[in-house]
Amino acid sequence: MNAPPSTPALEWETLPGLTPYAETLARMETRAASIRAGTAGEAVWLVEHPPSYTAGTSARAEDLRDARFPVFEAGRGGQWTYHGPGQRTGYVMLDLHRTHGGIPARDVRAFVAGLEDWMIRTLAHFGVQGERREGRVGIWVADKATGQEAKIGAIGVRVTRWVSWHGVALNVAPDLAHFGGIVPCGIAEHGVTSLHALGIPASMAEVDQALRTAWGQVFG
Repeated sequence: MNAPPSTPALEWETLPGLTPYAETLARMETRAASIRAGTAGEAVWLVEHPPSYTAGTSARAEDLRDARFPVFEAGRGGQWTYHGPGQRTGYVMLDLHRTHGGIPARDVRAFVAGLEDWMIRTLAHFGVQGERREGRVGIWVADKATGQEAKIGAIGVRVTRWVSWHGVALNVAPDLAHFGGIVPCGIAEHGVTSLHALGIPASMAEVDQALRTAWGQVFG
C-alpha cells in the first residue's frame, strides 16, 4: 500500500527592514492563490511596515481621525489598524481544508481562536498575561501605567476558498502615539500598549522566537 503524501513543511519567512504594506498585500494575495491552486505551500511571514493605516471591511470613515500616514484598503475583516516600526505583523497563509494541530478543518472561528491563543502564548513567554474580551477583537492586558485595559495585539483575517491570509499584529515597541490617528478596531474607550510600555525590553528577534515556539503549541 502506498503511503499517503506528506504535508509540505510550513515556510517561515522573516522580512528584513520595513516592507511597504501594498507590496506585502499583493505578494500575500498571490501566495494565497498559489496555495489554493496547490502550487505553493503554507507560509507565515513576519514583517514590519512603515507607518500605515489599514482599513478592514467594517472600517468606518469617521474612525480615521488624522490621516497622517498612508491609508490602505486591506480587504481583511475588522476595522482600522495601525502598522509601523516596532510592531511585529504575522501574516498567516494556511489551507484550512485540513486540520492544524488542535484546530479542526473548515472552522474559521476555531482558526481565529487559534490566532488569539498564539499571541497569548507568545506574551506568556515574557511573563505577560494576554486575555480575550467578550465583544472586543484582539488581545488585551492590564496597562500598569494607567491601570486601564489596553490592547497589545490585533487580529484581522480573510479566508478565500478556505485559504487564510492576513493575520495578527503584536505591539513590541512601536510609537504608541501613532495609533492616535485612528480608532483602533473601532474601540475608542480603551487604549493600546506594547511590551516595551509594560517594561519588557524584548527584542524583535526574541519575540520572533517566542512566536515560533508558541505556533507549534497551537497549530502543531
